[in-house]
Amino acid sequence: MRHIRITPVPAIAAGILLLLMSGISIAEPGCSASAHIQRLACEYDLRDDFYTSNAICQDSANPDLACFDDAETDFDEGLDECNEYLDARLELCESLDDATHDPAFGPDFAADFVDPLEIGSTVAPNRWFALVPGNRWLYEGDGESIEVVVTSDTKLIDGITCIVVIDTAMEDDVVVEITNDWYAQDVSGNVWYCGEIAENFEEFDGDDTNGPELVDIDGSWKAGRDNAEPGMLLPLDPQVGDVIRQEFAQTDAEDVIEILAIDATETSPGASCDGDCLMTRDFTPLEPDVEEHKFYAPGIGLIAEIKPGTTERVELVEFEGVGQ
Repeated sequence: MRHIRITPVPAIAAGILLLLMSGISIAEPGCSASAHIQRLACEYDLRDDFYTSNAICQDSANPDLACFDDAETDFDEGLDECNEYLDARLELCESLDDATHDPAFGPDFAADFVDPLEIGSTVAPNRWFALVPGNRWLYEGDGESIEVVVTSDTKLIDGITCIVVIDTAMEDDVVVEITNDWYAQDVSGNVWYCGEIAENFEEFDGDDTNGPELVDIDGSWKAGRDNAEPGMLLPLDPQVGDVIRQEFAQTDAEDVIEILAIDATETSPGASCDGDCLMTRDFTPLEPDVEEHKFYAPGIGLIAEIKPGTTERVELVEFEGVGQ
């Protein structure tokens, strides 16, 4: 085994010890080192589930061998996924030059952010996502309708005042998801993603209730809680080729965008752009085989979302409010 060429300190010693125990050596802390440790965490989680499943199988006077087989199959399939996540994270790390994620966010940077309630008044909004209270976007596609509304509510997150944006997704006139997104705009006009609480709902056969059941809040995160960190949702002045972390709550929310073009053309029922559209590739290491292309019209915002290689498409059908 090669020696690690750094001096351990309390904050990183545990991670380095795990790498040593697993036969992995690193030159210095960074994105790829974090990815390898997450691979270990993924496997340990699987082992916990595997032994718990076996304990359940054993809690029977006549244990069913198929129960044990299923537990082993789940473990093997899970290991494949752990390896896929690692490969995807390492690919991302390469595009980021193995940089750590150290956003300029928190109480020490509060002066670098604007009062969100002044956006559209004394503060110019981001041309790709105008966080002006009252702005509303309506999207349709993939069997859903999605309403996005900028509220006048604010939330203090890690010393930064963020504005609350509510997304409501419906299928067949039934609510399936309500998300409170928290965004902040810095003095340069960049929009930051500070977290979200995503409530997912479902109706079940035989239910006789006033509404669908809340089934989970998977994917929810908040900057400063459980080591989650914010990212930049959309820069004011995007540069082709830039790769940007939009959120960083490991294993829960790891969305990333790559700037593909700033001179794209796209059309939707609610708006269009001709040679001045921002085009991004949206992806996450948590879903290695999934990506989306998004198109933003200046002064309007997101107008289309497309999954390459498929016919799936979500389009803006209505925009009400103030742009740039």
